[in-house]
Amino acid sequence: MSDQLLAIARQFADSASHITPLGNGLINDTFLVKSGSQTFVLQRINTQVFPNPEQIMANFVSLSRHITQKNGVDVRLQLPQILSTVINTALYQDEQGGAWRALSFIADSESLETVRTLDDVRQAGQALGHFHRLLSDLEPGTLHDTLPGFHITPGYLQQYRQVLTHTLVKQDPYCAEFIDRFQHRADALEAAKQQGLLSLRVIHGDPKLNNFLFDVNSRQIISLIDLDTVKPGLVHYDVGDCVRSCCHNTDTGEFDLKCCGALLTGYFSEAGAFFTDHDYQYLYPAIRLIPFELGLRFYTDYLQGNRYFKVTEPEQNLRRAAEQFRLCESIQTQESAINSLIAELRPGE
Repeated sequence: MSDQLLAIARQFADSASHITPLGNGLINDTFLVKSGSQTFVLQRINTQVFPNPEQIMANFVSLSRHITQKNGVDVRLQLPQILSTVINTALYQDEQGGAWRALSFIADSESLETVRTLDDVRQAGQALGHFHRLLSDLEPGTLHDTLPGFHITPGYLQQYRQVLTHTLVKQDPYCAEFIDRFQHRADALEAAKQQGLLSLRVIHGDPKLNNFLFDVNSRQIISLIDLDTVKPGLVHYDVGDCVRSCCHNTDTGEFDLKCCGALLTGYFSEAGAFFTDHDYQYLYPAIRLIPFELGLRFYTDYLQGNRYFKVTEPEQNLRRAAEQFRLCESIQTQESAINSLIAELRPGE
C-alpha cells in the first residue's frame, strides 16, 4: 500500500503499520488499518457526493448520543465509534482536499453479499426496524440533510430528462421504454408526504444487505454500518431498499416473495410500535418504487459517462439499470401477493 495512505492513517494513529482495502462500496474508499494491537477503519469520503463531510460527522455524533442516552431500552445494534486524529479532529484533509475519517472496527463480524438463509433476511428486517424504533423519537429536523434530493424519485426523473437533452450516449431501448412506462408512479411516496399521509423520520438511507454486520460465531446481526446517508426522510425508502437488496434473486432476476415475507416479519416485530395505517398502506408502493429509482440513477449515470457510481467498464451501469428494472417488473407481477403478505403479517391483524 502506498506511503501516502500510510501517512494519512498515521494522522489517526501514529503507529499505523499496515493497510488493506476493505469492502466494495460504490461511493467511498475504505481501508482496514492495523496499528499495534488496534485495528480501525479508514475512509476517504467522496466529497463529490458528500460536499459537506463535516455534516456527516455531526449527524453521526447526534445519532450515537441519542442511542447512548436511551434508558431502559434494549439496544441491540453496535454503531461504529468515531476516532479522532492525533490533533483531536474528526476529519483529516489531505493535500488534494480529500476528507478522511477513522471509525472503530467491529471485530469478529462479517457482511454478506448474498443471502445464506431466510433467517438472515428476517434478521435484516428486524435490525432495520430496531434502528428505526430507536430513532423514532429523535426529531429529524435536528439532523443535516447530507444528500439533498437523495431518495426523491421525481428529482431523479427530472435529472434524467435533462441529461437526455445533451447526452451523446445512445439510448438503450429497454431502459428508455421502461422509464417511459413507469414514470407516472415516480411521485407515489412524495405525494403521500405532501398530503400529510407519511411523516419524516430519521432514516438510514442505504440499508442494503452488506451494510448489516453479522457476528461470525452466533450469525446474529450486531451492527448497521455506512451511516453517511442518515438524514430526515421516509422510512419507506429504507424498507424498499432493504427489500430490494435482500429479495432479489440475481440468478433469475425475479423478486423472491418468501424472502420478502421473512424480512417483513422481522421488520414488523419492531415497527409495530410506531407504524400508522398509512405507513402500512404505502409499503407496497415503496417496494415497487425503489428498484425503479435505483435503476433510473444507474441509467442516468451511464448516460452521463459514469460520474457517480464506480464502474470497471463503461456499460456496467447500463447492466445494473436493466437488472433493477427487471426486478421492478417482477414486483409488479406479484402486486396482489405482496399486498396480501403485508396484510397477513401486519401486527394485530
